[in-house]
Amino acid sequence: MAPMASGFCRNDGGLWGRRARCVAGAFAAALLLSAMPAPAAAPGIDQEIDALTRRVEKLEGARAVKKLQRAFGFYVDRGLWDEAADLFADNGTIEIGMDGVYVGKVRIKDYLKRLHGNQDGLIYGQLNEWVTLQPVVDVAPDGLSAKGRWRDLGMLGQYKKHAEWRDGTYENDYVKEGGVWKIKALHLYVNFVAPYEKGWARLKPGEGLAASQTSKDFPPDRPPTAPYASYPDPEVAPFHGPNPVTGKPVVLGGAK
Repeated sequence: MAPMASGFCRNDGGLWGRRARCVAGAFAAALLLSAMPAPAAAPGIDQEIDALTRRVEKLEGARAVKKLQRAFGFYVDRGLWDEAADLFADNGTIEIGMDGVYVGKVRIKDYLKRLHGNQDGLIYGQLNEWVTLQPVVDVAPDGLSAKGRWRDLGMLGQYKKHAEWRDGTYENDYVKEGGVWKIKALHLYVNFVAPYEKGWARLKPGEGLAASQTSKDFPPDRPPTAPYASYPDPEVAPFHGPNPVTGKPVVLGGAK
């Protein structure tokens, strides 16, 4: 065996003595290393990890909110009232146009069902497309709530009887409960409902927005949040968030 020139294992005392000294030296070195303090983390690394974690949570939250709102549109499209109502928090609300505010899953389900003929699903020839576009979703810093703005385009009607267009803007609130995102408050600001024939160009002031017969027969839990004008008035639903470039609140009416 080649002699060891240096280190813990000195080349003296025979083979067994040299091995014993090797083991003892290695053990002593291990004890010395274990007693030394662990190297400190690089300055700021924990803060960077926390910041990235919050950013991922916000991105995941925005994606979940978009999926939630799109599911609402698809369920209402086909008259799935139970499925649509289950997307709301237990104390969630819905407000469409001038119909007022309905509170709670049961009330929301009954309102949607009555608004569309009071049957489960759609009847033959019924068109009920709630097209939801242009999402702007802002998740709160704590990742537990969010606000969203959407464009509504409705194609509505009954085969060989009537057909309508609907235009509007959603300003909604969402909440994360038990790790699941839900609709807290859905508010559709209806700009107009106009007959397909001749369209919105023929509407008289105030004609495109009115409380539905459903809201009269099945009164809401609260009156409309606020009155507003409809097309042809250039009404703009309030923006929940600031201008993404300037950071300033969006002032309606163009005032600075």
